[in-house]
Amino acid sequence: MPSATSATSAALSIPRGVALYVGALLGPGLLMLPGLAAEMAGPASVLAWAGLLAVSALFAIVFTALGTRMPGGGGVIAYAAAGLGTRVGRAVGRCFLTGVVFGAPVVCMIGAGYVISLIGGGRVATALVAALLLACVLALTLAGARTGTTVQMILVGLLLAVIAVAVAGSVHASRAANWSPFAPHGWSAVGTAASVLMLSFVGWEAVAPLTRRLANPRRSLPRITAVAFAVTAAVYLALATTVVAVLGARAQGPVPVADLLRVAVGTAGPWIAAGAAVLLTFAAINAYLTGGVALAAHLRGTTEGRPRYFFVAIAAAGVVELGAEALGLLDTARMVTLPTSLFLMVYVASMASAARLLRGALRGAAAVACAASIVVLAFSGAAALLAVAVIAVALTGEREPIRVRMSRPQGSCPATGGSGPRVAAR
Repeated sequence: MPSATSATSAALSIPRGVALYVGALLGPGLLMLPGLAAEMAGPASVLAWAGLLAVSALFAIVFTALGTRMPGGGGVIAYAAAGLGTRVGRAVGRCFLTGVVFGAPVVCMIGAGYVISLIGGGRVATALVAALLLACVLALTLAGARTGTTVQMILVGLLLAVIAVAVAGSVHASRAANWSPFAPHGWSAVGTAASVLMLSFVGWEAVAPLTRRLANPRRSLPRITAVAFAVTAAVYLALATTVVAVLGARAQGPVPVADLLRVAVGTAGPWIAAGAAVLLTFAAINAYLTGGVALAAHLRGTTEGRPRYFFVAIAAAGVVELGAEALGLLDTARMVTLPTSLFLMVYVASMASAARLLRGALRGAAAVACAASIVVLAFSGAAALLAVAVIAVALTGEREPIRVRMSRPQGSCPATGGSGPRVAAR
């Protein structure tokens, strides 16, 4: 999940760099998506996880290269603008911002699902709890509350601890029979599951600009990227396989971690999961909003004020999405696919731009990652059309392109293929 990170002038150590990268990739979606993917593709959902991890490795390499070459504050806007033009860059920024708008209610649904698993209730109750969570965090953010990077990292540590206890404590209940039939809904369901799971693999772009805070990018950046990828890969695969092996058919629900913790620690498990889910929901949405405000300000060419239209848009999206969920018009999978398709479109543009900017093996990695993103986007169905429409409307409305400044980098890193142009959007 995308998250906001606070940059300071202090040099970034390797451990803190790893923590920031892991924090940008892991989020409350991890508490729901393994069960949702298992419901869509059965045990074969682990193939979707494995495939997306391979693509995630390419994202890590390419965004690291882009972040080192373009260490300014433009992020994905600058990345897309450098290779595809400034109008496309701004359109990509608006697409990302729309993904944040649609994604905030989804994260609230995750926390609400774990609360409802304790107190009972159906669709309407879940939507009402999610609406309450969304209203609270909107009010807090408008009042100036902000989750700092230290708090974010503590909460990520909490998430890792909860996942570790759930996996290690329940693995003894694994059953080989839970892996059969392996693909009960056909092999195409693996692609459909991947279009939902992609939400857990968005985040590399959020922290790549932090490379300018590294004292020695040539030495430290490859280590940070490698360790962060290893941690996230281990967490994703361990949780995905344990959900299938332990829960089997019971994995088809919105609270798989609560079910694992019930096996691991007994009746206290769901309470632990619900508490963690609510805390992570508040932190994730606050980070969403903080990052969204910064992006909206960048698109407006200012750093002052909070754009109220952004908060109004999130509230409106919450009313529509949660209302449709309560009425049974929009299921959880489709709700997740809405923001995921928008983020995928951002990744398609960023990788296409990188394929034009980079050379050698890096160009090949970007091209493969772009093609893989398009394939996963194709499995998003109608949500993919929404993403295309957002980009088309944003391109049509762009009249004042941003300026792109080219300069030589102050240092080089093996991941970037040496020296090259550095682009910063203003």
